[in-house]
Amino acid sequence: MVATPIGNLGDITLRARAVLAAVDAVICEDSRVTGRLLRHFGIARPLLVYHEHNAARIRPRILARLARGDALALVADAGTPCIADPGYRLVREALSRGVPVRAVPGPCAAIAALSVCGLPTDRFLFQGFLPSRRSARRRTLAELARVPATLVLYEAPHRLRATLADCLELLGDREACIARELTKRFEELRHGRLRDLLAALDEESAPRGEMVLVLGPPAAPEPGAEEGEEDALREALREALGRGSLRDAVAEVAALTGVSRSRVYRLALELEGGGEG
Repeated sequence: MVATPIGNLGDITLRARAVLAAVDAVICEDSRVTGRLLRHFGIARPLLVYHEHNAARIRPRILARLARGDALALVADAGTPCIADPGYRLVREALSRGVPVRAVPGPCAAIAALSVCGLPTDRFLFQGFLPSRRSARRRTLAELARVPATLVLYEAPHRLRATLADCLELLGDREACIARELTKRFEELRHGRLRDLLAALDEESAPRGEMVLVLGPPAAPEPGAEEGEEDALREALREALGRGSLRDAVAEVAALTGVSRSRVYRLALELEGGGEG
């Protein structure tokens, strides 16, 4: 399992170069991307393309080669393999067959962003990419709202604005960091509250490049608040849902009670069985 640079090619390790040059073949997501990387370092190795769309068909061929004793390296397009990609299934099957799997560690965008975000790192949850559909994304954020840890998300640039807006509504105005194009020429870090980061985006053209969004942990709840309000919130939501949509009901109850939208939204989803209303 060989980690490769996330931008700056100087970040490849000596061990990674040695392993890539020595294996019988390199398993990659995109042969064009990995081919350029290997050519840059003067490495000529056969490439096997393995990704989520062909994994079921190609995995048996890879396992057969491993059973014959071939040495194979798995790489991602950038960063550490098996982080937000389907490589873990191959690793699991290899291990189940007694094939030794070794890590050749190196760059990882999530860890790089955590190291420079200035937010608590003693406990964090890596979410990876949120669902692209708004309803599913909001349900996921509602589930994450109560996680007592810093959250690390990957996001496409064209969805960043919508994701920030949903985070602000469902998680509250947390401290956050947008890490864009890490280790590349136009690397940029933006620190601030979600509300301020969203306002700045609204005044600019759409951002470009690879994005990591780091969100600080939630504020500690007031003692006893959770226990004493659940029944009253549910009753208020039932009444509000009877008059309008889920979104309007959440806004109404949150405004009336002062309870966070994320908590109200979670209870509303429970009442509606996970639907959008």
